[in-house]
Amino acid sequence: MEVATTIPHRVLTLWTVRRPLGLAVGVAVHLLFAYTVWRLFWFLKEGAGPTADGSLLIDAALALQFAVPHSALLHPSVRRGITQWIPPAFYGLFYTTASCLSLLAVVMCWQTVEPILWKTTGVTQTVCLVAFYLSWLALCYSLHLTGMGHQTGLTPWLAWVRGKPAPRREFKPRGAYRFVRHPVYLSFMGLVWFTPTMTLDHAVLTVIWTVYLFVGSWLKDRRLEFFVGDAYRDYQRRVPGYPLIVYGPLGRRLRPDDNSHSLVEDTQMAA
Repeated sequence: MEVATTIPHRVLTLWTVRRPLGLAVGVAVHLLFAYTVWRLFWFLKEGAGPTADGSLLIDAALALQFAVPHSALLHPSVRRGITQWIPPAFYGLFYTTASCLSLLAVVMCWQTVEPILWKTTGVTQTVCLVAFYLSWLALCYSLHLTGMGHQTGLTPWLAWVRGKPAPRREFKPRGAYRFVRHPVYLSFMGLVWFTPTMTLDHAVLTVIWTVYLFVGSWLKDRRLEFFVGDAYRDYQRRVPGYPLIVYGPLGRRLRPDDNSHSLVEDTQMAA
């Protein structure tokens, strides 16, 4: 009888400690997320400001330190390893924290390097700014379609708060996803390209992150093939990765019985 009453008491005590900590972590991560989005908005719109003796090498390293872990942390084997140390319900919060810290490192440590490659004025500047704002709206819209709460870790965290299992993410392409497979990455591409003033350092950021977005799109296709299976392969046959891309890994996937054996099939067979 003593054992029966002692074990529940210990479990209750542990839960009493963990629950406030888990609540605090969830709130803190989403405050960090909001702050990061605010800082990133102004950084991409107006640049880092003048700096003395800026280094393109440092800027390139900063751009890469966001791009590489951002995809690596999503790899199934990496995720399995991390969730051995933290509860699965908190993995989304962990991923958001890592992404925010790496983005803040870019924003806070970035160094402006001239010359200015272009500086828009008048109507051209207005068009560029409108496209920049629309890219942000498109990004929010695209994230909403796939579940913003899943992207930031809010949905599984709220399920943990309520003591319920996290809801499964269903693969149901809708909205922009009926026309392109990667509207989130396409929107983010607009954030780095539609800048009123393009300095040499921003050009380096644009090139590195554009390459990353294409590579990240290909990796995302591979992950969704792994998690979703044939339903996603059929989706790839119907919908291209990006507008105007007809061939290659980010074009429409060919059917297995298609006689025109192309690079897309070679790539997928190798994967």
